Parts: sequence; structure tokens; C-alpha cells
Amino acid sequence: MRKGRVLLVEDEPNLRRVLSYQLERQGHSVIQASDGAAALDRLEEGPVDVVMTDVRMPGMDGMELLEALRSKRPGLPVVVMTAYGTIADAVEAMKRGAADYLTKPVDQRALLLVVEKALRIADLSTENRRLKRALVQRKPLEAAVAASRAMREVLETVERVAPTEATVLITGESGTGKELVARALHGLSGRSGGPFVAVNCAALPRDLLESELFGHEKGAFTGAVESRPGRFALAHGGTLFLDEVGDMDLSLQAKILRALQERVVDPVGGREPRSVDVRVLAASNRDLAAAVEEGAFRRDLYYRLNVIPIRIPPLRERPEDIRVLAAHFLREYGGSDVEVTPEAWEVLLAHSWPGNVRELQNICQRIAILSRGLPVTPEILPADLLPDGKRAAGRGEGLWDLERDAILRALRENGGNRSAAARALRIPRHVLLYRLRKFGLTR
Repeated sequence: MRKGRVLLVEDEPNLRRVLSYQLERQGHSVIQASDGAAALDRLEEGPVDVVMTDVRMPGMDGMELLEALRSKRPGLPVVVMTAYGTIADAVEAMKRGAADYLTKPVDQRALLLVVEKALRIADLSTENRRLKRALVQRKPLEAAVAASRAMREVLETVERVAPTEATVLITGESGTGKELVARALHGLSGRSGGPFVAVNCAALPRDLLESELFGHEKGAFTGAVESRPGRFALAHGGTLFLDEVGDMDLSLQAKILRALQERVVDPVGGREPRSVDVRVLAASNRDLAAAVEEGAFRRDLYYRLNVIPIRIPPLRERPEDIRVLAAHFLREYGGSDVEVTPEAWEVLLAHSWPGNVRELQNICQRIAILSRGLPVTPEILPADLLPDGKRAAGRGEGLWDLERDAILRALRENGGNRSAAARALRIPRHVLLYRLRKFGLTR
């Protein structure tokens, strides 16, 4: 039987001593803690294979400890112990992710069997992370399709920088693939087995963003009915990606700087700072150096983030990538190679692509749907891709009309069944419903 390192959390000293003795007799190593807060402190002292915790304890109880462990140590099996009369607590703990439970008084045989099972879960979790890391590292840049020298240089930089702990600032216009580069940096790093947590700093107002990043304590503000870990805590042991960091409020920038320098965060309404172990990657479509000079971005934070700069050029600066990217997306959405006529390629290559790769991807998805296995000609391209913005010649109709006709045809061929029509069009059902509303085709 495998021997493990067990963290035993129990506020009753005599029971704690008895359980420790029973486990140690079987060769397990036991670390003791009297409550949830003490257990989290003991976790910082060394690796643990299994946590066994009472549910009802003073201070941080077992449920709160379970929630904290889910964010700090995902994959670490937790066994809860509860009195027979409070079996509902055990059921609730299992719903929240506990590996197993024991009822008090704890039977010695049951104790050893549950620990053995939890150790098997821990081994499976470790092996799963190892295999996942090996898979990611095998083809970490598989999704990065590129033919241009500029993008190859970007990918070479990613491969060199990824194994380090250096902070990276990724810049580029919207739609160029900044998050793809961030995920590649994570996948090639020693943290690839840990979480990759992304947060869009431009998508949330300042007050919500602070809580989202650093977490909050119960009662910290109206609506805070329970404590919640922030994105820094959720990324513990992995990578935190701060997208559009240039849109962050100045006062919040100071807290980010502290988190980077001291590796601690202050939850909203919290009394004590909490240690975090994350690698931070940041991205922005703004010129942060100019924002520093304008007083819109902290100079010290800019230098702290810009340890390794990676600029992703817009698609118009690397036209060599348009053909390979379009072929990749058409194959992805069409299910196989999609034939594109020379005239259609001429139109695609001449477009300036202000929305960059994201715009190209979206248009290729629509083309793959509308072509329905036929060669792609200029007639089915969006009108605004044509040199003078005219509608496709010869048919008198643009993408709007073709898309509407394709939807009507799919509905007719499938007897009006929307789910079947969506499958035929190779789009999610909710996308079909949105387009039915857009074209005024809802009943």
C-alpha cells in the first residue's frame, strides 16, 4: 500500500492524536492542524498528498478550507469528517469537490481505506497533469499558423522565453492573437501543469475588477454573501494573463505592482495579505510607453511588466500569413480542404484586414458555411472585401443574401428542424437562432 503525507485538520486534540497514531502506524506521515487557517499555513511548509478535515470547526471551517484548497491546490484530494447526525454536511462537501467523507466516530478500517483511495486519486491527478504537460509541450505552438518571417521570429522568441519566469508584455492590435501567444508561453513553461487564468481588464469596471483580481471576504461589500478567491489565487502555481492591461485604473495598477514585486495580494475586505505564486503575462493594444508619458499608466508598473516585450505585427504587415491562415480556417470550418479560386485569393490578399486574424477567421467561417463544398469565388465573399466596395458582380447579392439563402435552404432540407439545420450548417444552434432573428425569419 502506498504511503502518503496526510494533513489532518481537527479542532478536538484527543481525536487528532488518535487519528494521527492510526495513520502513522500504517506508515503514513501526518501533519496536524487545529483549524482551516492553520492548515493553509502548514501547506506552505511542504507538499501534501491528502487533506483530512473536520467540517465544523471554529474560525475557518471545513467548507471554507475546501473552497480555498480548490483554488490554491486544484487536484489535491480532500476527505471530510462529519458527525453521523450531520451527514448533510458531507453530501454538500462532496458536491463542492471533496474526494470522500468519513462519519464520526471514525472506524480505523474505514479510515485507512479512505486514505488509500484518496492517495490513488492523488496519483491519478499527478499523472494526468504530467500527461497534459507532455501533450502541451509536444506541440505548444500548433495553433500558431505562420509563414512570414516576422511571425516566425515572434514564435522563436516565445520558445526562448517560455521556460523562464520572466514577465512578458505582449503588444499588438486587437485580433492579432495576443492570447494565443500567452497560452503558448504558458504551455512551454514549467508551469504548464498549473492553471492558465485570463482576465480582460477592459471588460470590467474598476470596483469589480479589483474583486475579480484579488478576491473578497464575506461582507466586504453589498452582495458579497460569501468569500471568493480572486484570479491571482485561482492562478496559483500557474500563469495569470492580464489582457488589455493598459485600460486598468491607476489606483489598481499600484496593487498589481505590489502583487508582482512582493507576491502577495490583499483581498477586498481582508485583514491579512495572502501569498500567491503566479507568473504574470500582460497584453495591450495601446502604446503603453506613450501612456506612461501622458500619465495614464504607471512608469514603475510598465518597467515591471515590460521585462520581455513581444510585439505581434498586424496582418497587413505580414501578407504571407493571409493565405496559410485562410486555408487553415477554411479547412477547420469546412471539415476538409476548401478550394479557393485565384480570383477569390486575389480579393482576400488585397484586403487590409483591420480586424486582423480575428476578422479573417470569422469571414472564413462564413465562407466555409456558404460555399457548401463548392469552390470559393468572389461572388460569395463579403461585399466590403471587394476593391471598390461593390456587391459581387453577376449575382447582384452580397454575403447577407447568401447567408440568408443558406439558412432557408438548410431549414427546408431539414423540415424546419432548427437543431438539424444548425448541424447541417456546422454552426451552434444559438448562432442559428441569432441569425434567424437578424434576418427576421423567426415566427
